Amino acid sequence: MRVITATFAIAAGLLVLLGYFIDADVVRTIGSIITDWAIIIGAFAALIGIINLIFVHMEKFRARQPGGMYSVILVLALILTTGFGLLLGPENPFMRLAIDAIIVPVESALMAILVITLIYASIRLLRRRVDLMSVIFLVIAISVLILIMPTPIGQLPGSQQLLDFVNTFSRGGARGLLLGIALGTLLTGLRVLFGIDRPYGGN
Repeated sequence: MRVITATFAIAAGLLVLLGYFIDADVVRTIGSIITDWAIIIGAFAALIGIINLIFVHMEKFRARQPGGMYSVILVLALILTTGFGLLLGPENPFMRLAIDAIIVPVESALMAILVITLIYASIRLLRRRVDLMSVIFLVIAISVLILIMPTPIGQLPGSQQLLDFVNTFSRGGARGLLLGIALGTLLTGLRVLFGIDRPYGGN
């Protein structure tokens, strides 16, 4: 069984990969079909995960575990949001209000936590290793935060030009992260294609 699953996974990956290099309609059609299957399977996996989330939190409430009321609120919010989204559509003013009132503040809070974590990590880096790159990292992080804050500092003459200059370093770091993600994804895909890693249950 492990050999069969590995064979199907490697063959499917190779067919999709060949569709990007071989100008043949048959190969591209097969690769497109496999990609569509993967999207459908991923959608069903996400649906199963949501159903499992509901059952886990309802069991937590039924067993009267600590935080059970938060589980009920989570499940009710999930069901109501999904129902209204299916009935009204994503462009409905009510849905836009729900997104602006709930999702946007949550994302802002997560970004604030990320900022605090970034500054804390840079300070810890300076405590362990003081070099030019560590100092540049901390200075750029603090400068960007000060310049984008809604304070009079961001309204001073030349602040936008300074922010654009500092952002060149941050954009370079973002591109480096994207390159790292791309290389990591490529390496993971190659390991799956060669059968080294078997996330489909063939380990």
